[in-house]
Amino acid sequence: MVRQGCRIFVASVLVLIATALSPIAPPASAGQVSRPLELLYDNTAISDDTEPAEADFDGSGASLSAQDLAAAGWTPGRTITVQGARLTLPRRAPGEPDNVLATGQSVRVTGRGNALAFLVAATGADASGTGTVDYADGTRSRYRLTAADWRTGPLATKAVALPHVNTPDGQLAEQARLYVVTVPIVPDRTVLSVRLPHAADLHVFALSVRPATPGWTGTWSAATSGHPAVGPWTDRTLRLVVHTSAGGPRLRLRFDNTFASAPVGIASATVAVQEQGAAALDTPVPVTFRSAPGVSLPAGAQVYSDPLDFPVAADTNLLVSFRLTGTVSALPVHRFANQRSYVSRTGDHTADVSAAAFTSGISYWPLLTGVDVAGGPGSVVLLGDSITDGSRSTVNANRRWPDLLSDRLRAQSKIPPYGVLNQGISANRVVTDGYPGDGTSSVQTGVSALNRLDRDVFAQTSARTVVVFEGVNDLRFGADAGQVAAGLSQIAERAHARGLRVLAATILPCGGNVLCTPAMEAERTELNTWLRAGGGGFDGLFDFDAVVRDPADPSRMLPAYDGGDHLHPGDAGMAALAQAVDLEAL
Repeated sequence: MVRQGCRIFVASVLVLIATALSPIAPPASAGQVSRPLELLYDNTAISDDTEPAEADFDGSGASLSAQDLAAAGWTPGRTITVQGARLTLPRRAPGEPDNVLATGQSVRVTGRGNALAFLVAATGADASGTGTVDYADGTRSRYRLTAADWRTGPLATKAVALPHVNTPDGQLAEQARLYVVTVPIVPDRTVLSVRLPHAADLHVFALSVRPATPGWTGTWSAATSGHPAVGPWTDRTLRLVVHTSAGGPRLRLRFDNTFASAPVGIASATVAVQEQGAAALDTPVPVTFRSAPGVSLPAGAQVYSDPLDFPVAADTNLLVSFRLTGTVSALPVHRFANQRSYVSRTGDHTADVSAAAFTSGISYWPLLTGVDVAGGPGSVVLLGDSITDGSRSTVNANRRWPDLLSDRLRAQSKIPPYGVLNQGISANRVVTDGYPGDGTSSVQTGVSALNRLDRDVFAQTSARTVVVFEGVNDLRFGADAGQVAAGLSQIAERAHARGLRVLAATILPCGGNVLCTPAMEAERTELNTWLRAGGGGFDGLFDFDAVVRDPADPSRMLPAYDGGDHLHPGDAGMAALAQAVDLEAL
């Protein structure tokens, strides 16, 4: 049975919410001086492979390998970006103190933003505690920080995994993990200092304020669904076709090396408006990265391009071209693009207007995860599965229901024309990982919605509202309504803690599909009944089930809306979903 307010505790989920964002008095204790984090380091976690005894991360003599970190692109003093936050790695040689055990220290950190970002790991099971943030206006807020264990924690939520653990008795072929955890703070206030929790075995390597993204609107996005083998490609140019939802006078691109174990290099990149296929309407314009033509993405990290003066129209196909360095045999991808993109023959073809060099096609999007435009009112994020991903809609036609929702937003003037960010992943589930979050694999169904929420929703550019439309795959593969409801409740709770408006949608009927059994239909009906009764604490509900079901057999979709497999709507069904969205609810 589904119970209002029930909760599920999934081992691979780091539940990170602020316990309070309201002001608390008084601020910092008298006599407590805030100091930069690096001056507080009191533990040594990283050793050279030839001198493993020079570090003792966990009290048993085990440590992280400096060589493994370097191979992943995580070198001392380097600033990496994860989940939109810039974190500077400890500027310490192996064997020197490089992290702090959290015992209530006051850390000097300044900035304005929407979250604190911590590079952390626990030694000896998960570690958790409550800390505080002091602001320039004299107020304070609390946060709760949870770090997963560096040797046994979930791979689905790690920032980087390393292949070895160093010990005084030799190197172990065992994975070590580091995590980037973000916690919400009071927006529009300047942070002066952060008091760490009193939490045994919680280690902090880096800390920063993640800035908000005013002045930018997400116009296109894709969620990373896995890390499969590709090519192999040697000195190839990829030309990806992406469709904008909002327009603006400038743009920037985002590339993510999610789930990777090694860096990947981009030698050059351009953007152009598509004419047809791989052909550009005009000469592609070069994109830079901190004024350089190319960039290397560390394992697990992301990079934003420099803002580019390139007017972008809404409802337009762009060509984003980038040349990969070296030989690439695996990449993070969004598996189901429902859009043909292109791979060139050998060489740099980023500036080509012609399609002649792009001799092969791909049906997925590697590396590229976002396009932002300057200005605009912010973005709506659609968190979903293959229905949101556009399965069974016409290929290359942008008839996914998120595309059609964007059309509706632009065609009216009652509410702002938000950017629409499609974060659907085919075969994704709410509470269970498909892809485990690490390694090269043919499984590309993503980590669970709970495990990707921080990256795929909270870190999205200028996100205002999230629509959650998931659960059918959990039910089809054996979860019950209560388990899915508990996961949906967690999503709503965590999103509300970030200040987001959270809307849900009922689960579509799928009678006639091989996995949609009478028992599964009973669970679906129970889950939808719970949602209609206000379960989960959502701010609103779109009753997609009522829109597409067959009145003569409510366990099935209307034939006119069925995409052919009885699970996914076709073009007409996609249009019906988009039309059913109450725009004012956004």
